[in-house]
Amino acid sequence: MAAMLITGREENEMIIDSKQYDGVCSCGRTHKMETQFCVIESGVLKNISTYMKQNGMRGYSVAVYDDNTYKATKDRHPQVDAQVILPAENLHANEHGVELLQEKLPKETEIIIAIGSGTIHDISRYCAYKKKLAFVSCPTAASVDGFCSSVAAMTWNGCKKTLTAVAPRIVVADLDIIKNAPIRLAKSGFGDMVGKYVSLTDWKVGNLLTGEFYCDTIAELTRQATENVLKSAEGIVSRDDKAYENLMCGLLLSGLAMQMIGNSRPASGAEHHISHFIEMNPPLIENSSDALHGEKVGVGTLLAIKEYRRLASLPQPSYKDYEVFSPELITSIFGAELAPGILEENRNDAAEQITAATLQANWNAICEVVCQLPDLKQLEDLYKELAVKSTLDEIGVSRDLEDVLLKYSPMVRNRLTLMRIRKCFELS
Repeated sequence: MAAMLITGREENEMIIDSKQYDGVCSCGRTHKMETQFCVIESGVLKNISTYMKQNGMRGYSVAVYDDNTYKATKDRHPQVDAQVILPAENLHANEHGVELLQEKLPKETEIIIAIGSGTIHDISRYCAYKKKLAFVSCPTAASVDGFCSSVAAMTWNGCKKTLTAVAPRIVVADLDIIKNAPIRLAKSGFGDMVGKYVSLTDWKVGNLLTGEFYCDTIAELTRQATENVLKSAEGIVSRDDKAYENLMCGLLLSGLAMQMIGNSRPASGAEHHISHFIEMNPPLIENSSDALHGEKVGVGTLLAIKEYRRLASLPQPSYKDYEVFSPELITSIFGAELAPGILEENRNDAAEQITAATLQANWNAICEVVCQLPDLKQLEDLYKELAVKSTLDEIGVSRDLEDVLLKYSPMVRNRLTLMRIRKCFELS
């Protein structure tokens, strides 16, 4: 399989030819890319119809905005057959947002073009999936890594869910719009990307302990994209073109990595589970956090790295067999409203087969993986330099809840992470 082809034709243009990752991989699997083409370029949004035709997309097209993204793109709205403008206030990626878009979509719609950030994309891609429509992504901010994803991150009946959706056929990212979006959105995207270090660690831990599928190509693609973001991160605050190009490219490549494997494993681990736990706002940690997704992920990343390094530094670990979360514990943490969904999520626990002997036999290899995580102090210094939120207090969650988050956030997703099995250690 060829390496990902990225070519710059002009000063502010980057092309990602994702078709290069179609086919048989060295991991033994055949990866199928739904997204054929991505472009990051200044002023490119108004040319979207050209890119659609070049990639064989024809039909009744509908651009989906919210109030804010409609205004942000007012000088370059693409030519389409119809427009849907959703109210930005109280718009969320949930069953209500989906219902609202479904009501407004013309019956003759064949192509949905999402022009916005995470919420607009998740609502649009899920509707496209349900109605069997083609989907095009036009990010207006470098805020999340889900633009190329084939799944939708939704809150459904109060529970965080990753629902099957449709990936975009093409992605058209206008650098002018992206770098002039509120700086907080770019910092959120930075937080989402930094989290990949933890998610890749968790993925490898799962592979070591259970033989879970692991692809070096996907992992390396994600790692390199993350490192490129960090190398130019200082330019985010000054709105440097290269920094925003790298950030947007990293977010797109992360989504392509998820496409390649068919789930969010390379991009979501313990750091995301902490974020989701806060977003679900269970009774145990009732909070008023209005932090963005990437801000919470960024803080979750620091918490996870600190805890993982602590575990790896235990001089003489004492191991015990993994015990599944009891229904009584889940109900006590999440309450009557959220517990049913969490109970269903944790059926057939991903870590159920982990024994003390299994953990002990693989612990040295796990510690080697943990040691590849970024230095915590250097990462904290970078957060400070960029004025990125770095503590629970800064995202509206009491610092006193740190241990609660570490203990119970793994419940939100039935996925093997080092955080999920930390209870296999005798911890003081």
